[in-house]
Formats: sequence, structure tokens, C-alpha cells
Amino acid sequence: MPTSVYAVGRPELPPFTMPDRFRHDIAYFMCVAAAAAGDTPLAEGEYRISLADAAQWLADGVFSVVSPLDSASHTEVELTEEQEAWLEWIVAQKVDRVRLG
Repeated sequence: MPTSVYAVGRPELPPFTMPDRFRHDIAYFMCVAAAAAGDTPLAEGEYRISLADAAQWLADGVFSVVSPLDSASHTEVELTEEQEAWLEWIVAQKVDRVRLG
């Protein structure tokens, strides 16, 4: 069953369709840094995406995964075609908050 990715606050954009496994993959791309002053708090099920990071992942073709057991250990994972297409959508539309549906 596909997952729909909605651009929060951008009702004019149709949702982007991703494979159902993206419900887990979003953890690799979400911004975990504290929200800047003045940012709207995230609702449950929403994720903040750093546009700068998204552009860098696209340029590199990979993203880093940090080991949950040892923060000094990380590996680079090649983007899938679906992840690359989603990141292109994020960057082109300047989407920095998403909700999965």
C-alpha cells in the first residue's frame, strides 16, 4: 500500500506517493534539531526536513546512517530511485514540513 507524503501548509501541492516502507525511511531524513524560535510546532505525525540537507543528499546521492549503539560509527547509504525523486520534489517545491498519510 503506498504512502502519501503531504506538504504541510501547502494545500496547493498534491501529495507525493512513496512506497509503504517510507513510513520507516522518513527517520533518515527528518530534522531532529530543535525548532528555531518562531517556528510553528510540529503536530503529531509531522516531520521537519532541512532543505539544505535535502539538497546535499541529492548532490551526493547518499545519506548517512549513524549506529544507534555507537554514535561514532556511521555508514553512507545510496539513495533509492524513490528517495531521490522525493528529495527532488522537496527541494523543487521548497517543502520543509511533511505529514504522512
